[in-house]
Amino acid sequence: MTRCDVSSHLSQLESLLFLVLAPVLIHCYCDLPADCSDIYKDQSNASGVYTIYPVGSTSPVQVYCDMTSEGGRWTVIQRRMDGSQNFYRRWCDYKTGFGAAAGEYWLGLENIFQLTLKRRYELLVDMEDFDGKKVSARYNSFSIEPEAYGYKLQVSGFTDGGAGDALTYHSGQKFSTLDKDQDVSDEHCSKRYLGGFWYRRCAYANPNGVYRFGLDKTILYIGVEWKTWKGYHYSLKSFSMKMRPVRAYTRF
Repeated sequence: MTRCDVSSHLSQLESLLFLVLAPVLIHCYCDLPADCSDIYKDQSNASGVYTIYPVGSTSPVQVYCDMTSEGGRWTVIQRRMDGSQNFYRRWCDYKTGFGAAAGEYWLGLENIFQLTLKRRYELLVDMEDFDGKKVSARYNSFSIEPEAYGYKLQVSGFTDGGAGDALTYHSGQKFSTLDKDQDVSDEHCSKRYLGGFWYRRCAYANPNGVYRFGLDKTILYIGVEWKTWKGYHYSLKSFSMKMRPVRAYTRF
């Protein structure tokens, strides 16, 4: 049985337990932080690694909370900084998450879906080149659909922080990995770009590509790229995607 099979089986068991223990669980869930905005409110306003519970008390997840950028309270869902993690991975890994919250990691599509199911979120994308220049892109609406719909991305409301808009092109697309091709291109974009993402035909953004070091025209497309800032020949030094509730919502 694979890790994804185990995860699916556990999810079914959790659903049955919830029906039986709903009165108790509802009370408990309200006391657990679902994201970094709850951490900020109840525990700390310092950036760092914390535990959140996107699904419930049986599924704790470690994340990095950015408590300073543009008002803080951001739950980091993706981070690249040194090439320590391999992001050319299979569907199972992208679904459940991988890496370490203190360094490079991917939060997991299912965790991201569960968060956006309960609240309305905005998205902040931060990036830095190898000369130390930092820019950003912000979107006032961000969500993904359930796995049955390919974890399809919905993003809108772009505000430029110097990076330009490379993500709106991907809105409405399903997530693709090396073993699950769901893009609308004739070619397999995940294998072409050596990453996992909401590829279209194929990408204006490739934040989960191979970690490389700045300008390199040897091989096109495969770096950590954001087309509207540095184009396809430049792989960025650092890159992060982070989400925050647009306004307060009551959790289950």
